Amino acid sequence: MAGAFPEARHVFEEADDALGFAVSRICFEGPEDRLRLTEITQPALLATSIACERVLRARGVEPRWVAGHSLGEYSALVSAGGLTFVDALRLVHGRGRYMQEAVPVGAGAMAAVLGLSAASVESLCAEEGRGEVLSAANFNSPEQIVIAGTAAAVARAVAAAPARGARRAIPLAVSAPFH
Repeated sequence: MAGAFPEARHVFEEADDALGFAVSRICFEGPEDRLRLTEITQPALLATSIACERVLRARGVEPRWVAGHSLGEYSALVSAGGLTFVDALRLVHGRGRYMQEAVPVGAGAMAAVLGLSAASVESLCAEEGRGEVLSAANFNSPEQIVIAGTAAAVARAVAAAPARGARRAIPLAVSAPFH
């Protein structure tokens, strides 16, 4: 996208300057394990969202309203003019760093559980936690609930979920459990 649209290229250049490292290079070239670190993932996602938004605006597509969930709230604030892109980048980079520092890479995990009720997911977490941290972390919809906790507890829950009636339980490619 950045190669095809000057507005997108400018967003990534602005991000690189604001952060003091080439988040653009990590986005486009990797390595993937570095991109998965939440302190990198968060500014990378924000930059990508704002690049898309600026490409659309340059072509006359103006939003009537904006909204965001979790990290998306920062994109929405930038899009609405409530926060500068540079300030948002610095905030989400710090946010991601603090989240990453809270749990060492590999110690925690997250998974999306599809097709179980909230009560069933909470029961699954209580039973598969076995004294470790494991809980519902994000209620995306009545049909999709994200769980987070220690890597071992999340793995047990993912393995046990189908027997409880889940359509699927999908481990998420994140470096730390959050939400």
